[in-house]
Amino acid sequence: MKLSELGLKDTKAWQEAGFVLPQFDRAAVTKNTKEHPFWIHFGAGNIFRAFQANVVQNLLNSKELDRGLIVAEGFDYEIIEKMYKPHDDYGIVVTLKANGSVDKAVVGSVVESLTVDSENAADFSRLKEIFENDSLQMVSFTITEKGYSLVNGRGEMLPSVQADMAHGPEKPESYIGKVVSLLYTRFLSGEKPIAMVSMDNCSHNGTKLYEAVETFAKKWEEDGLVKAGFHAYINNPKKVSFPWTMIDKITPRPDPSVHDILAKDGIEELDSVITSKNTYVAPFVNAEECEYLVIEDAFPNGRAALEKGGLIFTERETVDKVEKMKVCTCLNPLHTALAVFGCLLDYDLISKEMANPVLKKLVEGIGYNEGLPVVVDPGILDPKKFIDQVLNVRIPNPFMPDTPQRIATDTSQKLAIRFGETIKAYVASDQLNVADLKLIPLVFAGWCRYLMAIDDNGNSFQLSSDPLLDTLCPYVKDIRLGDTIDAAAVLKPILENKKIFGVDLYEIGMAETVCSYFSELIAKPGAVQATLEKYVG
Repeated sequence: MKLSELGLKDTKAWQEAGFVLPQFDRAAVTKNTKEHPFWIHFGAGNIFRAFQANVVQNLLNSKELDRGLIVAEGFDYEIIEKMYKPHDDYGIVVTLKANGSVDKAVVGSVVESLTVDSENAADFSRLKEIFENDSLQMVSFTITEKGYSLVNGRGEMLPSVQADMAHGPEKPESYIGKVVSLLYTRFLSGEKPIAMVSMDNCSHNGTKLYEAVETFAKKWEEDGLVKAGFHAYINNPKKVSFPWTMIDKITPRPDPSVHDILAKDGIEELDSVITSKNTYVAPFVNAEECEYLVIEDAFPNGRAALEKGGLIFTERETVDKVEKMKVCTCLNPLHTALAVFGCLLDYDLISKEMANPVLKKLVEGIGYNEGLPVVVDPGILDPKKFIDQVLNVRIPNPFMPDTPQRIATDTSQKLAIRFGETIKAYVASDQLNVADLKLIPLVFAGWCRYLMAIDDNGNSFQLSSDPLLDTLCPYVKDIRLGDTIDAAAVLKPILENKKIFGVDLYEIGMAETVCSYFSELIAKPGAVQATLEKYVG
């Protein structure tokens, strides 16, 4: 059994192995999609394959849609070349349920895959054709928050962005430069309307995309590199919209245990590929069952009835409330707390941490006791029920191969949103007191302890990637377990950094608590677990 157009002709073998197959005429859907595309997605990674592609597959199966998806990859071309093309754009989605069962589906809703490479004349020309097409309604993105940045970690403009700013839309190098070049193609073809929809897991994602696009459009028009009116086109929401969204679905990298399940089914050529850019891709993706995608309903060229596939369309204010509920309280802070202490306590799976009573109590306290009092109920999702599901079903799911090391990636970029917003709400409240926050500062102290790259047994470990490691690690690199230090002096450059925490921890009176915790966390081997037990209970 091979995952390809030819291999899937043996439908009986696939069905007997328990796979749900596409239930539509893929040839007809492919033809219709290429002639009249309605949705192109940038970012060919696991979240797209497990979520958006699966939603469209279900709508094709139920005859709600007659067109599929086009996917474009602008960061790691090998994903297209080594995974999509060899499998005729098919993928396998394995849904890992908390009860131990798995659902297996072959997804065929992606009918065209392209590289966003201006050096690839055929692919870039095809992208221009798609952007010129009247039928195109949505351009969506899962390119990570870093994908929208025009600068590096030090605030310096990226060389590729500098080059594109100078040379214009003809042959761009940077990701956003290419996107804006394609938008310019749509502008030239008659100022056709389009929704540019970031679906990345970051706050006010549509605004991040808009600001990056607008920067290019403004500069190019000022320098005469594009026709007059392009900047106005970008700024006219009746022509180009940048909706906010909130996405939530855990899709870890392809796991060996899932590989083994599929291999026993008789599927061949399942091995993962680690690309030269260190992307892990396989013919399959493994994901949790739970998923949410809430989208601001701003589509100047109309949209398909994607709500029939479970997506939620609403106004911007509600998206903002849902996003803050999830990112600032009900999921992401709990994940980060488990990631930090999971690395220190040598856990290899997030789910295993929930069997540690003190870690379980830690995230329950952060969610229910410290976070929930400042959550604004968005109306469409209940915050308490959301946390209940996260803590009782999603995170403890023993079949979800998600690691603290993956979630610990880029922590310095996440703390301001995941905890800082809650702290700000306490500062602004007449009824709440920042001094009552005991567990959030414990996470901050744990993260400073994590930066030492020494686990609770005294052994060194590899820190997850983070743009500020070179800046932050030197402050704690000479500390050894058992040292007596002036924690306030050592940690001050970190704790006063508003970009990291969203607030100056000294100004709000939290730094002293963090420093006190930190001193206890470094007291000796085993001090991390002991400190958690002391303060969490």
